[in-house]
Amino acid sequence: MKPATFKLDRRVFELLKDEDFQLFTIRALRDAYARQLHGPVNDVELWRYIYDQVQRLKRVGWVQQDPIRRRRDQLFRVQDQPAALNLSLVRQRFSTARVDALSEEGTGVVQPLVHSEVCPTRRLESLAKEIRLDMLTALGEAERYKQLFTEMPVLRARVEDDYIEARDRSSRLLGHLRAIENTLKMLVAA
Repeated sequence: MKPATFKLDRRVFELLKDEDFQLFTIRALRDAYARQLHGPVNDVELWRYIYDQVQRLKRVGWVQQDPIRRRRDQLFRVQDQPAALNLSLVRQRFSTARVDALSEEGTGVVQPLVHSEVCPTRRLESLAKEIRLDMLTALGEAERYKQLFTEMPVLRARVEDDYIEARDRSSRLLGHLRAIENTLKMLVAA
């Protein structure tokens, strides 16, 4: 039987190899991880991320929870890497930066890697602003392509595909915007 592939954040792996983290708490691991990041970090989101990584490590037997249960600052002990695992280290799965997360349709909607669940209304309003900006950009692009091949018919064959793509992108973004605005109306009405 082929060993299972286990994806692990490279920084978490390197921290757990450190002698200081053979016995650790999630808080200590989070703080050490945060020191390696560039820029501001949401401590709660990072804590959740580190907690999830530790739980995964615990499930495969790489990390063991201390037998003494604590309400805060539970201790975990690093064990030997399980032989049945094929380790795959990934770079920076947790990020504070916003990225252009292109979906399969290529909508170009900007989304954070880690979603905040603190206030859905604020999150939806922020997302609506981002989508509205992307939609206006795509509409402007489509208008300019149409204007170009109207004024210079010789360019029509070269830019028509770009025009259609920009027009389709703006239509998809309009759909995203309507869905978010309808959800916002529903939340405000509730």
